[in-house]
Amino acid sequence: MILYLHGFNSSPASHKARTMAAWMSARGLGKHFACPALPDLPNDAIRVIEAEMARHRPAPITFVGSSLGGYYATWLAERHDARAVLVNPAIRPYVGLEAYLGIQQNLHTGAEYQLTCEHLAQWRALEATRIDPERYLLLLETGDEVLDWREAALRYEGARMSVRDGGDHTLQSFPEHLPRILAFARLKEGR
Repeated sequence: MILYLHGFNSSPASHKARTMAAWMSARGLGKHFACPALPDLPNDAIRVIEAEMARHRPAPITFVGSSLGGYYATWLAERHDARAVLVNPAIRPYVGLEAYLGIQQNLHTGAEYQLTCEHLAQWRALEATRIDPERYLLLLETGDEVLDWREAALRYEGARMSVRDGGDHTLQSFPEHLPRILAFARLKEGR
């Protein structure tokens, strides 16, 4: 089972989530893909993800986390002994998003909410203190204008890693990685 975790102010309607869902569906794997809508408050997002995991037990879970979703995927992979594909992952959102405190708006739904210090504190509490690099496939592009790809490469040193020159925070090369993601998740077409 692949659980796709979208990024900050995003949703299941994101380009990568829709691309992956369509690609898996075309290969007979649609029932092995889920992308829950994550609430803005980190602890609520974790509850939603863990509820989605429970719906698919006992199937092994592989997380695919983009940006902030990669941060959540790391905490969950370590907590639940799972694998995770990280797409331009956030490393310290409790620092990087501090500058955005105040009114935020979801890019897809238009819903507004207040980003507060409580969000930052909850993200800080979700930082994985230990990382087993064997759990991860890291997908980075050096042109990421939002996050420094080198921080992720250092944080996940020893993990399987693809670093592409250029690109941007959306990971323009994402569709090219889909077969590799499927193999990493140990899923076969037509299952």
